[in-house]
Amino acid sequence: MGVRLHLPASFLPLTLGILTLLPHSLLGKAVDEGNSRNSELLQRVKRGWVWNQFFVLEEYTGLEPLYIGKLHSDMDKGDGSIKYILTGEGAGSTFTIDDGTGDIHAIQRLDREVKSQYVLRAQARNRLTDRPLEPESEFIVKIQDINDNEPKFLDGPYQASVPEMSKIGTSVIQVTATDADDPTYGNSARVVYSILEGQPYFSVDAKTGVVRVSLADMDRETRENYTVVIQAKDMGGQLGGLAGTTTVNITLSDVNDNPPMFDQRLYQMSVPESAPVGSVVGRIWARDRDIGVNAEMKYSIIDGDGRDTFDISTDPTNLFGIITVKKPLNFESKPSYTLKVEGTNTHLDPSFRHRGNFKDVTIVHVSVEDVDEPPLFDQPAYYVELPEDAEIGTVVKMVSARDPDSANNTVRYSIERSSDPEKFFYIEITSGSLMTVRLLDREEIGWHNITVLAMEMSKSLTQPQPASFTVLSNLLILLLF
Repeated sequence: MGVRLHLPASFLPLTLGILTLLPHSLLGKAVDEGNSRNSELLQRVKRGWVWNQFFVLEEYTGLEPLYIGKLHSDMDKGDGSIKYILTGEGAGSTFTIDDGTGDIHAIQRLDREVKSQYVLRAQARNRLTDRPLEPESEFIVKIQDINDNEPKFLDGPYQASVPEMSKIGTSVIQVTATDADDPTYGNSARVVYSILEGQPYFSVDAKTGVVRVSLADMDRETRENYTVVIQAKDMGGQLGGLAGTTTVNITLSDVNDNPPMFDQRLYQMSVPESAPVGSVVGRIWARDRDIGVNAEMKYSIIDGDGRDTFDISTDPTNLFGIITVKKPLNFESKPSYTLKVEGTNTHLDPSFRHRGNFKDVTIVHVSVEDVDEPPLFDQPAYYVELPEDAEIGTVVKMVSARDPDSANNTVRYSIERSSDPEKFFYIEITSGSLMTVRLLDREEIGWHNITVLAMEMSKSLTQPQPASFTVLSNLLILLLF
């Protein structure tokens, strides 16, 4: 006696085995009925099932249920006395069995990526008594993969950077695509990478997905950003394979491959002679096409007659060179200066030393502007001794002031009236001669402190202007007996 599983011709079993055993039902009868039937009971009977591990194609799209195979027992005489039972994973929901014929069908679409195999159990029973004709046995239905999944890049789009001027073959980034199909069966999950967009600048390794530089001397200052489209195709890249794509946005990072260059060969600047030490004279700029630390530079005055008079520093934000006054200026002493200024990169890349010195020079001409300065007395204070019996009209002292400017304007003198309220003295407006206009008395006033004013006059005007400078000088007159 025995039961056989009949498979569709298109599904060949991986293994085929016949297991012989003594059914448990017969073993029980041998104990009850004695030795008279020992010879019959001790026969080794072929097991009625032929079990197979076999494959069924996934994604069946036919209108009828997918025929899996057929169970048949050698004890089945075709009279309907045997019924076939199917249990296990998916029994009744995914797989059904005709309990009379033993035909097994799949009533649901099978997807290997959802579930790759099912473990089922089969048994033949007496339809009237429901007693098993032999023990339940197990078999496996494996879902055979078809190429129904395209490769997918799980991490795209990608962002990557590579230094400009990189050599051909420099690795940029590795992209990875996965295929949900069965990697152990056929080529459905064997992925091959290719580049669809981004040549001739970049390439991709067909097996590893490593993106590399394929063009030498790519310059960030010429072009900074690139978009590369990578394709992953299954079936080993053959015709009919499914494909997925991703984008890699590649940025060329900066290296110090450009020297600074002044935007002018000669700068003209001016500064008033009255500018205090530390005052800003002007700004210069050496343009560097690089960015970040690669564009940082230091300015210095390397030559010229103004090296000791002016200073230069670097604005860390805008990278300007700021020229400032280092020492007091005087138009009359020196009306102009020449500076030779150098701008030098502070972060050098040794691999680009062959391009020369990463520095540049320019000339700065500074003109000192004349400022209308107040007159200067030949001395800040005067001391005079005068007898109290001096006659009216006696010249006490002649004071002198001059215009320090190149214009050398005329100076006019006067007495600050609050210093001589009783008008004992008079000063000649052009000569600066101070003389008495009243008799002096030591017993009444023993000394006089006279304040003399000097006012600069414009040569083109007869009257002093409000903007004219006025300076003071004290004259102390001591009366003697």
